[in-house]
Amino acid sequence: MDSLTQFTLGAAVSVAVMGRRTAAWKAALWGGIAGTLPDLDVLVDHGDAVLNMVLHRAESHAFVYLALLSGPLAWLVSRLQREPELVRRWWLAMALVLLTHPMLDLMTVYGTQVWHPFSDQAYGAGSIFIIDPAYTLPLLLGLGLAVSARAGGLCANQIGLGISTTYLAWSLLAQALVTHQARQDLHAAGLPSHTLLVTPTPFNTLLWRVVTMDGKRYHEGFYSLLDRGRTIRLAAFPSGHALAQQHASHP
Repeated sequence: MDSLTQFTLGAAVSVAVMGRRTAAWKAALWGGIAGTLPDLDVLVDHGDAVLNMVLHRAESHAFVYLALLSGPLAWLVSRLQREPELVRRWWLAMALVLLTHPMLDLMTVYGTQVWHPFSDQAYGAGSIFIIDPAYTLPLLLGLGLAVSARAGGLCANQIGLGISTTYLAWSLLAQALVTHQARQDLHAAGLPSHTLLVTPTPFNTLLWRVVTMDGKRYHEGFYSLLDRGRTIRLAAFPSGHALAQQHASHP
């Protein structure tokens, strides 16, 4: 997801874990910083644009490494905040903040290599676009109320987390509905569905892009949940098969 969303998610998770044990702004600040740390791998140049994209969300997003980082980070935060007695609570906060970062990235289509060092396989559900205001705004509103120290602010932060998490669940359901419709339409058109990709268009989970590969061509169409069963109209395009063969040796 985008940096603002990851910062906000980290801040909201940290505030929820720390509760009234420390000032909400402190929990939000450190949670936001920790929630941004995994994406700092974009500063590493791997040699070319393709490798920079493929190797993003790799070791820096691995569950094992982030879990190991959470302990030293919690110790540092508790010392800087002069709250050594809260080191265990900060540890829980930092662990959840760091681990929810790749968990959210798993919902996008780009792929996240969460099982390093055991596997470099990238996983991605592809059920939410990398920027979606419907996910981010509840987090921002709830966090804003918590940090402003208004009555019920901590509760509002938890509600924001609940709404945003429910929205992620909705995105998976919407994707499943569109996938079912797409498989039916592809079967009727005599096109393969084993290579089917269904992802949302920017900033929403109502309009979806459908892509399937068929030899040297790919077929693309769009389907809205408001279409109510309308057949998906697919357009065919060359897939660049010759270009792929030309660069087959590229890692």
